[in-house]
Amino acid sequence: MKIGQRRSKQRELILEELKGVTCHPTADELYELVRKRIANISLGTVYRNLELMASNGVILKIESGGKNRFDGNAMPHPHMRCTECGKVDDITFDVNVPIPDQLEAKGYKITGCTIEYYGLCPECKNSC
Repeated sequence: MKIGQRRSKQRELILEELKGVTCHPTADELYELVRKRIANISLGTVYRNLELMASNGVILKIESGGKNRFDGNAMPHPHMRCTECGKVDDITFDVNVPIPDQLEAKGYKITGCTIEYYGLCPECKNSC
């Protein structure tokens, strides 16, 4: 297998693993999942591919002061971040947010969208 084909296959597997979870993993957490299928993959390879896919809009990179998390759903959607443990969840109920097409129709050029709520997850809230 040629180097370009191997990199493409690795990227496909990383994306497949990311889309298979809903927990918004860090690169380290995703690396542990991918290693079960490609034992000799490096952490650097996972990081580089995640950054590449995020910069190309294939996935979302959820930035934080700590470790970044990644989301296989690249469509703009709101998240809830726990300020205690760092867990990130999708908001699954309707949040009235303009979609990019509506804003672009008004003359804006949209290059990204982030809607994030902060607070305590149920587990951290109950442990206080």
